[in-house]
Amino acid sequence: MSQTALSAEVIRGSVRESGFTDVEESALKKAAWRLVPLLTLGYLFSYLDRNSIGFAALTMNKDLGLSATQFGAAAGWFFLSYTLCEVPANMALYRFGARRWIAVLLIAWGIVSASTAFVTGAESLYVMRFVLGVAEAGFFPGVTFYLSSWFPRAYRTRILAWFLAAIPLSSLIGAPVSGLLLGMDGIWGLAGWQWMFIMVSWPATIIGFICWRVLPNSPGEASWLTREEADAFSAMYAAETHDRPKHSVLDALKDSRVIVLGLVQFGFTLGSYGVGIWLPLIFKEYGLSNTAVGFLVAVPYVFATIGMLLWAKLVDKTGKKIFNMTMALALGVAGLAGYLLSGSLLFSVIDLTLALVGITAARGIFWAIPPRILTGAGAAAGIAFINTIGTFGGFVGPYMMGILKDATGNFALGILAMAGIMVVTTGLAASLKLMVRQE
Repeated sequence: MSQTALSAEVIRGSVRESGFTDVEESALKKAAWRLVPLLTLGYLFSYLDRNSIGFAALTMNKDLGLSATQFGAAAGWFFLSYTLCEVPANMALYRFGARRWIAVLLIAWGIVSASTAFVTGAESLYVMRFVLGVAEAGFFPGVTFYLSSWFPRAYRTRILAWFLAAIPLSSLIGAPVSGLLLGMDGIWGLAGWQWMFIMVSWPATIIGFICWRVLPNSPGEASWLTREEADAFSAMYAAETHDRPKHSVLDALKDSRVIVLGLVQFGFTLGSYGVGIWLPLIFKEYGLSNTAVGFLVAVPYVFATIGMLLWAKLVDKTGKKIFNMTMALALGVAGLAGYLLSGSLLFSVIDLTLALVGITAARGIFWAIPPRILTGAGAAAGIAFINTIGTFGGFVGPYMMGILKDATGNFALGILAMAGIMVVTTGLAASLKLMVRQE
């Protein structure tokens, strides 16, 4: 099934099964088609730009003289600045409106990511990754808040899953493309990894200018909605019930459920980036060419994309978000543990595929939970705060893998450490069942 056909099926399925009125169905269809594909495309390039360093490492590390620890630190510096800037960036979206702020972030990170092609060593690479984190901070939690203000709960998990499908799709598309771009080595005096940074970055800036022109801040500003459809959006949002909602910033930040959600995201983000950024180098150890590595890395993300969308559809049918997220995290643990026992490329691919299917599906389910307890300004700050705690896992995962790779000469201890952290994460996810009212 093509990506377009899959998108249509996701959107049509959400409407058919929801029981909305004709006006509500029409409004939701229009919003899904007008907003989700564009924002998903922007998020795809966000992940491609932040993760392209994993493919650059196939040749960049040697050119710049980077150790595994230095490379892991460089990959992680992005997340350090991201976590520092995320809450204020998301409050700026709440203050200035989605259209301008989302567009500015896209334009800025496209320019910064392309500039990474001109780093000369570990220190300059650290600086560029730090600045890229500043540029991207606020985009994901901002879009999550933005979409939750448009789509009601019965629609939300699948809409967020389609948006989050950009994560595995960025690797599915970007992995083979990055492998091929490395073959441009020597053209106009630039190395292949320099061309790769340039070529995968400029589309984000173009998408930013498109968002500036076409994104409405709210249903009331959408020229493609009738007055009845815009009113239907307001009525659907007003009719939503929330689990002891947190309206203020202070209420959201001191809620223990927000802290637990942040720790759960920390765990699966650590696993996602700990595997994802190092995956090209893990497969390279089997003696493959850079092009072969690019195509092989895409394989786990084919199944991760399908798994995320199908699991999200199941969750919207059953309403058991926390149970399904816990099961997905358990699958992630099983995949990481299986890798430690695998002795061949085939079984390594299978086990890491299972790990990424579980982690990616858990991510898609996870972001439908915070809107249950957060509304208003508290939602903007709370979602950003959750993502701030969680995204720090993106610093710890790659850096930890680099340190343990230098210490042991292989990836086994790093994978074992990630599996242990994911076990704790699975337990925390299960505990949410006692803390959040179930549907």
